[in-house]
Amino acid sequence: MSRSTFSPTPARSHRFARVAAAIAGGALLAVAVPTMASAHVTVSPDQLVAGDHGVLTFAFSHGCENSPTTALRITMPEGLASVSPTLDGDWTIDVERGEDGLVSAVTYTALSPVPTDLRGAVSMGVGLDEDTPDSLAFPVEQKCVDGTTEWTQIAENGEDPHSLDAPAPVVTVAAATGTGHGDDATHGADAAAEYPAAAAESPWGMILGAGGLVAGLAALVVSVLAYRRRS
Repeated sequence: MSRSTFSPTPARSHRFARVAAAIAGGALLAVAVPTMASAHVTVSPDQLVAGDHGVLTFAFSHGCENSPTTALRITMPEGLASVSPTLDGDWTIDVERGEDGLVSAVTYTALSPVPTDLRGAVSMGVGLDEDTPDSLAFPVEQKCVDGTTEWTQIAENGEDPHSLDAPAPVVTVAAATGTGHGDDATHGADAAAEYPAAAAESPWGMILGAGGLVAGLAALVVSVLAYRRRS
């Protein structure tokens, strides 16, 4: 009994190459998009209660392009009653005060530059007044070995903050409910301490990454169906 061997024709080889390229492209998009989406400086928790206290953690996972981060200078918005930077062995702290004696900016300088593939974070305790605005933006200047990135953009009314190239971290302020002083702020701070990575990362990275994977799989299905019709 004779046996026949299958030798793919150039056309079939070309179709297989397109299928492989579609799979690789979808996988690359699924990995690359979350990386870009998580490049922002984030703050957690992103909500506090008027008149209460809380601990804010500012996190980042990338430097300026591919340059390690050396410092973060965070400008304080109006409406804060108190600011207490958290002492950390990995950072030195420089506090600037306004004419009223309140903290106007805090600069955290890393003892060793933070590589672009590692997550860095700094924190501070803040106190809010009863009349604190319903939104607090914290402009951040990220200094690196080479270059600087200013996270200072603030979304206008009706504008999607995720559409901004370099948004400032923003904390929303909820009205006091009178059900227990500090309960909401404390719960938010505890949740951020227990799950720091989850609190810092934006869910848009996961959503866009899933979209990239779906696009890759759709391209694979189309290529396979086209191959079946032509073979």
